[in-house]
Amino acid sequence: MQLALHQANKILGNTSVNPAVGCVLVKNNNVIGAECTSFSGRPHAESNVIKSCKKDIKNSFLYSTLEPCSNFGKTGPCTDLIVKNKIKRVFFSIKDPDIRSFNKSITKFKKNGIKTIVGINKKEVNAFYRSYYKSRKSQLPFVTCKLAISKDFFTINKKHRWITNKFSRGRVHLMRSAHDCIITSSSTVNSDNPKLTCRIEGLEDRSPSRIVLDKNLKIKVKSKLVTETGKYKTIIFYNKADDKKIKILRAHNVKFYKIPLNNENDLNLKMVLLKAKQLGFSRIFLECGLKLLLNFFKNNLIDDFKLFISSNSIKKNGLGNFKKYLILFLKNKEKKVEKINLFGDKLISYKIK
Repeated sequence: MQLALHQANKILGNTSVNPAVGCVLVKNNNVIGAECTSFSGRPHAESNVIKSCKKDIKNSFLYSTLEPCSNFGKTGPCTDLIVKNKIKRVFFSIKDPDIRSFNKSITKFKKNGIKTIVGINKKEVNAFYRSYYKSRKSQLPFVTCKLAISKDFFTINKKHRWITNKFSRGRVHLMRSAHDCIITSSSTVNSDNPKLTCRIEGLEDRSPSRIVLDKNLKIKVKSKLVTETGKYKTIIFYNKADDKKIKILRAHNVKFYKIPLNNENDLNLKMVLLKAKQLGFSRIFLECGLKLLLNFFKNNLIDDFKLFISSNSIKKNGLGNFKKYLILFLKNKEKKVEKINLFGDKLISYKIK
């Protein structure tokens, strides 16, 4: 099951509305196949491992992180495929919260003489599927926010672009690959001119779509997010129209959606997330400045928080101190993952809700 979870991790954030599932086939105490859900969600992991296995799989054991599906969609049920191939036992960690499949596989397998064992690595797998649970139970997507601070809590270094080291930045690229959308602000785009892509060899195709929150359409038309939108999808959520600028940006294949304002005359962040979910995004990675980040916190819209802490202080060169907010928003929050040492920098993961 640990190997199956490793397979699921490989495709996390890249399976559209379907869950990322890992699946392993074992026969005579040997692993004979290991696969995950396909990019964009189909075929499913069970189908992939059965079809890719070159050995006779009759009487083998199948391990899956999630209950095999029982419903007809664009493909047939994985339960039918398992029965057809005469698999002897099925182990899965948790039941599928999708009502079309929930608890239905056990009945089918029992009728066909297949023994089913449920609950292996349940705690770890439940944590892995938090975003999938939310996608099934909420209209809002799962939001992970990251922030980099200096040892003395500053978020901006006036003299240098980077606060953290290259190992922390590499970890951020890996995090991007596990999300289907990045949300940022036009002020971040205009000041930093970021690409917001995954620049890890072999994972370039896992770069998420980018949504820019830009109430008054202030984004620079020569920014990298605009000029590279032919390769990586860029969407702008705005409120005040600028027809001339929209025409220029549309020539770069930028998409636009108008979002209502809240009582503070800013884009309504709940409406932002609702629209993102409607567009098919279920795992959001928030990369932005302190102002937007704090607004997400104040509106209780963050699920996980990734805090990178540099080993260096920047003192008088620092701007945007996060210290008081660290106590305000993170007090009594569960540290979901252990502290990770990144060659001097630290990464602390918080479960916000």
